[in-house]
Amino acid sequence: MSKESFVLLIGIIVFFGPFLGLPTEYKDILFAVAGLLLIVTGYRLRRRAYLASLEREGGERVADAFVESGSTLEPREAFDPS
Repeated sequence: MSKESFVLLIGIIVFFGPFLGLPTEYKDILFAVAGLLLIVTGYRLRRRAYLASLEREGGERVADAFVESGSTLEPREAFDPS
């Protein structure tokens, strides 16, 4: 079963969970386990997509770098350490 199909299956279980007729304690456990599985699976899918993007881009991280260029609050000439 692919990870995408697994996420779909867990989503169906969570959707129909309130209508299953289970005791409240079992529902709480079911939703907690389903949430944990979705977190782990989502993390793994995101990591796989990130690693695939690194391979497509030749192993380099591509990110925008922004540098503020403007006057500082105190000019360097005015600073006297003594």
